[in-house]
Amino acid sequence: MPRVGLNQQTVVREAARLADEVGYPQLTLAALAARLGVALPSLYKHVRGADALAQKLSALVTAELATELTTAAAGRAGVDALRATAAAYRSYARRHPGRYPATQQVPDPSDPEHVAAGERAVGAVYAVLRGYGLTGDDAVDAARALRSALHGFVALESAGGFGLPREVDRSYDQLVDALDIAFAAWPRRAG
Repeated sequence: MPRVGLNQQTVVREAARLADEVGYPQLTLAALAARLGVALPSLYKHVRGADALAQKLSALVTAELATELTTAAAGRAGVDALRATAAAYRSYARRHPGRYPATQQVPDPSDPEHVAAGERAVGAVYAVLRGYGLTGDDAVDAARALRSALHGFVALESAGGFGLPREVDRSYDQLVDALDIAFAAWPRRAG
């Protein structure tokens, strides 16, 4: 008999909390079952396996990040929107170190909620880039540059990869200011 109140949403939300506590690589179905107080086979009533759990977790955390990015960018433009969005991105990664890596998974086209979450996250970034006059292919390229820069910084920071004697917050601010300059001077391509 399934545990009362246990459903896919509860399982995935608990997986997110567990990932933050133990780290994404250590998130296993066995650890999750123990956390929920159920036998491992009971989880298969709610998720088809480790890959399905990872996909559902990615959908959840992508939606969370999209909400934070959208909220940060709302009513802002240009460098103000860029700074607010970059701050929200880094804040999410810091608050949720275990679930953050799941935001990097490409949405599963067979999961409409995951696709919608991914579109909202990208939409928030595109809204920021429109403030720089970037649309179409230019926006795609700029969005990739922004994501690479922000993800690279937060990944290195979380791994303890910044050892030089300089305040890390200042370096992040400099990165965002450099992105502002880059987006303002972005080379426009035909097509």
